[in-house]
Amino acid sequence: MQNDQFQLSRLKPFEAAARYESFTQAADELGLTQTAISRQISQLEAELGVALFERRNRAVFLTDEGRRLGQVITEALAMIRAEVETITGTNDPETVVLRCQLCEAFYWLMPRLSRFHAKYPEIQLQIVSALEPLTKAREPFDVALQTTGRASGSARLLFTATDEIFPVCAPALVSQSPDGDAEIDITQVPLLSHRVVPQDWFDWPEWFAANGQARPSDIQMIYFDSYPLVLQAAVAGQGVALGWGRTVEAMLEEGKLRKLGGLSLRRPNEISIFRGTKRTRHAAVDQLIAWLRSELA
Repeated sequence: MQNDQFQLSRLKPFEAAARYESFTQAADELGLTQTAISRQISQLEAELGVALFERRNRAVFLTDEGRRLGQVITEALAMIRAEVETITGTNDPETVVLRCQLCEAFYWLMPRLSRFHAKYPEIQLQIVSALEPLTKAREPFDVALQTTGRASGSARLLFTATDEIFPVCAPALVSQSPDGDAEIDITQVPLLSHRVVPQDWFDWPEWFAANGQARPSDIQMIYFDSYPLVLQAAVAGQGVALGWGRTVEAMLEEGKLRKLGGLSLRRPNEISIFRGTKRTRHAAVDQLIAWLRSELA
């Protein structure tokens, strides 16, 4: 019995570390040291006989077993928290929270929300936009949308959706080229880049590599800390950006941006939809998930 109690006491440090995919952030949340978190998880792994994290280059990544256990514990704690809120009368079971990356929220989701509200007028939907990955989420959410490959911790993946990436720029930039068409040499103009740490976002080095090219060493790069700024700089004619088809669709139709050439990189699993830990009534959440699946089909 004593061993069971010790093992259960290690579940909370593990759950926080799994949610953040970081021992340091788990330590900050729980008011412990990083060493204490690491020791608790190592002991839990020894008791279970499986590795819950991979340790690489001073970073940690959930194993498949760790991700499954993290999902179970996170959802169990969420159920307990929701029940306590119900007992104390502090919960809001009717509002469905959708966490969405800022760029997708602004350019992709907003033009479509009227269709959702028309179909489900009884659902109270709260949109939470974010620049940071799911592991940085400070409040519980029901559903989340973010770029595949960004840190998701123990959030449960529901499905993925395709997207395509291609260079875009302002029409004025194209008209300044000798040919006046959409075939300008992107190596001769500034490239607009979204730089993040860690670099979990597809960017120009990956673009050149995917097309079997080496990025020219003397090319001019202009860096921004958010993708919406990259797009606004492209609209302003400051250079060429990489455009995600779903995100820049409206700007292409409105003539604010032009797609350069016919080269396009299709990414079959570019967008990921996750189920969060907020315990809103299931019917409303299921309807939101079904609607997102339809819109992203």
